[in-house]
Amino acid sequence: MTKQKQLLTDTHGRVHQYLRISLTERCNLRCSYCMPLEGVQLAPKSHLMTYDEIFTIAQIFVAHGVTKIRLTGGEPLIRKNFDRILKQLATLPVSLSLTTNGVNVDQYIPLFQSVGMQSINISLDTLDAARFKEITHRDYFNRVYKNMQLLLKAGLKVKVNVVLMKGINDDEILDFIRLTEAFPYTIRFIEFMPFNGNRWNLEKMVASEEIMKTVISHYGEGQVLRIEDAPNDTAKNYQIKDALGNFALITTVTNPFCDSCNRLRLTANGRIKNCLFSQTENDLLTPLRSGKPIEPIIRKAVMGKLAIRGGMDDLEKVKNPDLHANNRSMITIGG
Repeated sequence: MTKQKQLLTDTHGRVHQYLRISLTERCNLRCSYCMPLEGVQLAPKSHLMTYDEIFTIAQIFVAHGVTKIRLTGGEPLIRKNFDRILKQLATLPVSLSLTTNGVNVDQYIPLFQSVGMQSINISLDTLDAARFKEITHRDYFNRVYKNMQLLLKAGLKVKVNVVLMKGINDDEILDFIRLTEAFPYTIRFIEFMPFNGNRWNLEKMVASEEIMKTVISHYGEGQVLRIEDAPNDTAKNYQIKDALGNFALITTVTNPFCDSCNRLRLTANGRIKNCLFSQTENDLLTPLRSGKPIEPIIRKAVMGKLAIRGGMDDLEKVKNPDLHANNRSMITIGG
């Protein structure tokens, strides 16, 4: 194994080639499963990575084997100088992607095309405008849906991230599936996950088995096709026969994909998280600003990555609030 790859290889033999970088803790929506209803304490601007610091840290990760970078938030498109950040990162030999709520996407489509971006993830939990306003506390549904269509017309692949919650949007499973019949979207149903302040409990979560039962009972088992997953994919992928698009299940809670995880996260204030569920973080920004090497800190974080869900290796542990109450809210981690 080369020295470069060794830095990003953990004790379980997982090689981390995928870095998710949060550009901001701020968002122009207020989804309660992501941000607590009472809000969050945002880091002061001076504590956040500048665009040059983002690029410097990204360069180090790429030098050690990262081949894919995804920009997240908060909402990354409201970050000042987003265009400069994206253009800088596009000079690196990586595949670039983005997760956004889609509100401001139309302003950046030419930029996405100019840097060769192939795929955009849109977070959208309902296809009903009134319900969208209830979930997000903003009236942007028509704007987001129009922007999804614009992305398709521009030739980008669009993945739609749907967090299903019982009693809120679990009655829309088939509505989202029907969308794949008419358009080449990938609909990704994501299990509701526990974070600080989002009032999670297992009863609110819609498990993948329930989703498949709903889909198969409507279409018939022979019409629901299992399709090939990409390497290190977090999703189990399916397609309705003859549909233009497809759908996927991301079973983070009930059936985690930790054994093949190749992801690391960099928060907007320059801390590395080795797992979405981990309550520990390692500060890269402070030593970087002091002129110290950050590779030893990266190595420590990677070597400290536990086998499953930050140490929550069964559902009983996931249900224990003490084991995830100190984790950040999703908005300050990065999607």
